[in-house]
This record gives sequence, structure tokens and C-alpha cells, in this order.
Amino acid sequence: MADSVTYSYAGGSRLEPRAEGSTLTLATSGGLRGVRRDLVPVAHPFFFSGFVEHPDVVAAALLVVARVARTRYYVPPGMLAALLRAADPVVTSTPEGLRFESFSACCGVYARLDVDSGALDAEHHATGVTNVDVNPPLRQALAGLRPAEPLHLGVGAELRVTTLDAETVEERVPLPNRWLKGFAETQLLGAGMRLRHALGPADLRRFVQSLPKSSATRTVMWATPAVRSLRLASRPTPGAVCVAGPERLRVLEPLVRFATGLRAYGADAAPGSPPLPSGWVLDLPGGSVTVALSPEKSRGFSGEGSVLHALVGDDVTDDADLLSALLAFDPRIDVDRLGAEAALSPDRVCGALGVLASSGQVGFDLGAGAYFHRPLPVATDALGRLHPRLADAHGLVDAGAVTRREGGFEVRSGATTYTVRLTDDPDRCTCPWFAKYRGSHGPCKHVLAARIVAGRESS
Repeated sequence: MADSVTYSYAGGSRLEPRAEGSTLTLATSGGLRGVRRDLVPVAHPFFFSGFVEHPDVVAAALLVVARVARTRYYVPPGMLAALLRAADPVVTSTPEGLRFESFSACCGVYARLDVDSGALDAEHHATGVTNVDVNPPLRQALAGLRPAEPLHLGVGAELRVTTLDAETVEERVPLPNRWLKGFAETQLLGAGMRLRHALGPADLRRFVQSLPKSSATRTVMWATPAVRSLRLASRPTPGAVCVAGPERLRVLEPLVRFATGLRAYGADAAPGSPPLPSGWVLDLPGGSVTVALSPEKSRGFSGEGSVLHALVGDDVTDDADLLSALLAFDPRIDVDRLGAEAALSPDRVCGALGVLASSGQVGFDLGAGAYFHRPLPVATDALGRLHPRLADAHGLVDAGAVTRREGGFEVRSGATTYTVRLTDDPDRCTCPWFAKYRGSHGPCKHVLAARIVAGRESS
């Protein structure tokens, strides 16, 4: 698509055995580095070179992130999984360490590996964000890494070894629009989750290994406390964490032998709750792996639309530009400090962060309970094309199709006029979209148009 970011690699990533240990070279494909406004695009940035403290853990965890990127957990009827090309992980380098992120091919599973700076013996460590190539030969080599073998990690094309390979191979890999929209949704949904359960090594191993290996498309289970570990129930109870398509969480299984803890995060659940997203943080020596699951296997994060409410204000784009100028590669964004520096209210800061997240600029760390900066090379003015419902809503407003009536709004769309009532839980519309989803996939274009008009009236 027009707004996809296409990455090119000057060479492939590789794992080179040497006398002092293996050297893992992750080829990058252009990105950004620098601070605040001084973000400098570079052809093949060099972000990190050094040894890792727990090589077998990092190798296994990187394989998990790469496996998620090439897995489709849900195949729509009539579609062949082989038709979809996988993307490569996004890596962000900050003073706190390295962060690798990916989405599944269906965009219903998000995975992130965080390697703490304390578990890195760095010869060179710069800030930046890029894509890294995790190709089949590299995956095979990582899987064969011996447990006690030292691992030297390099993120950057400058470390490419060419002694026996004189040929340069150019790869082009698209970062799909669905990933960009998924980054926005996981940020917003993650900020609304709370820690519900924490398990030790034995209990987490028991729970992960008890997960089913397959389930029906619409299977939704709920993780609830048991005498030992967690158990899966068919109905939600207060404090339960949704596990839709529970086999998707088995992606963590190769890592349970290293794990020191598992934390489960979710939104408030109660009897009768609809399916909800969830987040799972597996604590590892020197880092962690986070896995987020969409509310249902057939629902990717890219289609949730939860972020759209934050994008309707007339000032949000300007506010986002202001915050972007103030952000560095902060591993943790202090929202209060940012609001004070920008002279913006908390609501306007959240709206601006929503805009930045919509183009992949901001993420949310469940474990830290904080936002972080991830400036992918995507312009914030691409919002309309990334979010067609928002673009359609602005089109309705510009056409004068929104009229305030007693108790709500009337929105004329084509030959039909719909009634919109703005409430807190959720906004309501008489259109077929709302009748089908009841707000579970974000607001319809008519609700967004009414919100835009209501915001202008109150300003």
C-alpha cells in the first residue's frame, strides 16, 4: 500500500562461529537516530556492538519474536496463508537496552523482546530505530547455538562479514499498514490494562504447558486463579484475564525453561464481559518478552479502532507535532513532565500520544507502566490514509452532513440519515456498523463526525 514503509537490506543477517564465541550480525535497513528534532535518517545505521550476558536466552527469545512475525493464527475463509508475506522485527536502541517488536501475519498477536542494558557488554551503543533482517539461515543458526557459547551481538550493516561471500543481496521488506495501526492499538489498549496475576517459575510452566494446542475460531477463555498456577474458565469473573485463542500464548513455551516469572495484564472484567485484549510479560534473565493477544483470533489489533476517539480533535495533529519535538528516544515517557513542557492538559497529551502512536511513534510498556518513544519513519499526516473511518468522518463534517438535534446528532451519509447519541459507554449510532459491532471495533464514521462537531462547539 501507499503508506507502507519499505526496508531494503544491503546484506543478510548471519551468525558467525569464531574462536571466542559466535558473532550475531543483524543487518539493518535504514532508520532514525538522534535526539529530539535532530533525528538523522541513515542508510544502514550502526546501533549496537557487544556481548550479551545470557546468549541462549537472547537467541531463543529473538526466535520467538521472529516466529510471531511469520505466523498467521487466523486464516479468513477462502484465503490461503501462503499469500501473505511476513515482515521483519522492528528494533529500538535506547540507553536502557534493545527492544525487538513484531506482529503476527494476522496482526492478532504482538510480541516484544526487551534486553536490558545491564545484560549487555557494549562496545558501541547508540540510540535509534530500524528494521532488522531475521532470515531462515539465521533462525536455523540461532536454534543451534550451544548453551554455554558466548554471543557477540551487532545491530548494523557495518559488521557484515564478507570473507567468503562476495555477492551483495538486496532484500526489500514492507512494513505493512496493519503493523502501523497495530502499534497504535496495542499502545492504547495496553495503557488501559492492569496487573492481575503474577506466577513464579513452577506455576508459570504448569500454566503455559496446560494451554490447548488448538481451538475453534471463536474460542474465548479466561485465566482465573487456581490452587496452583492459573486455570482456564469459560466465563469471566472479577480479576480474570481474557485468553482468546489460548493456543496463541503457547508461543512462550520455548522460553519457560529460562523464565523467572509471568505477569498477566488485562482490563477490568466482570460476569458478562465481552472478549478483551490481554498482555503477558515473561520475565527472563537480563530482560523480558511481552505477548499481547487480541480479543478474538479473528480480530487483529489493526482493526480495533480504539485509537480513533483520540484523533478527532482539531488540535491533536498540532499537539502531536509539539510533543514530537520534545521527545527523545525515551525508554520511559513521563506524561506529566511532557505536559508541563508543552503546556498541554493531560487529555491533550493523551490525544497527541494517540496521533504519534497511530504512525508508530509511541508504544506502551506494560511492565514499566509507561510510554516509550519509537520514531518509525512515517509522517503523522498519513493519518487519513491509515484510518479511513477518520478520513470519512472529516469528509462528512466538511460536507455539512452533521446536524445537532435534541439529545444528539443527525448524520447524513449518502441517501440515509443516522441518529448519533454521544455517551460514555459507548457512543451509539443507528447505522449497520454499530448494530454489528456495538462499539467493540471502535467508533463508526458517523460517531466520529459527531464527536468532531461536538468538540468544535465546546472549544
